[in-house]
Amino acid sequence: MTKQERALLAIQLLKEVYPDAICSLDYERPYELLISTRLAAQCTDARVNIVTEQLYKKYQSLKDFADADLAELEEYVRPCGFYHTKARDIIGMCQMLLEQYGGVLPDTVEELTKLPGIGRKTANLVVGDIYHKPAVVCDTHCIRITNLLGLTTGKDPAKVEQQLWALLPPEESNSFCHRTVLFGREYCIARRPRCEECPLASACQHYADTHDPEGNPLLAAPEKKPAKPRAKKAAAAQ
Repeated sequence: MTKQERALLAIQLLKEVYPDAICSLDYERPYELLISTRLAAQCTDARVNIVTEQLYKKYQSLKDFADADLAELEEYVRPCGFYHTKARDIIGMCQMLLEQYGGVLPDTVEELTKLPGIGRKTANLVVGDIYHKPAVVCDTHCIRITNLLGLTTGKDPAKVEQQLWALLPPEESNSFCHRTVLFGREYCIARRPRCEECPLASACQHYADTHDPEGNPLLAAPEKKPAKPRAKKAAAAQ
């Protein structure tokens, strides 16, 4: 099976399991998706949704955020972690949207990534979900799962994004990425994958490498010693 064939099969199988490919972040206004995604850096979407329920009641417009008191905003977003950086970026991006873009989110990755704290992942999400243009959102689920499927190699988001652009039909790319998030949470869980129940087994290179033709797991290699924990880094733009 070629990578192209594997990608098309994975797309079809994911559609069958998750007919509705929707973003897991709650938002009503386009700029709220931008803010929620910034808050989601090294934080779960579930926690972000809890925080933003009150946040978007307090700050009800771009101007409210642009004029926000930094210390007060920090307290609202504190549960999401890295609240100093995130609060500063939120105020900065809202000020820039008002001053340079007339309060309207740009519709290209190139322009969106000029905003404070906004990287290619968030920019692609906005382009795909707000403007319904082809987009490839490379979050940790997408990178890990497409690596296992045999569609991509490496962990660098920009490189994985380019590899996926070459494989995914443009009209399917954004929904495919949303579905990999849902799939990663339900089946392909990082520390305890449910390989024996996997609905993508027929499209997965990792499954083929670790199971015999009858679907029985092959003898596992000895576990490696756990790596030493790394020092905690600030939540970078994503």
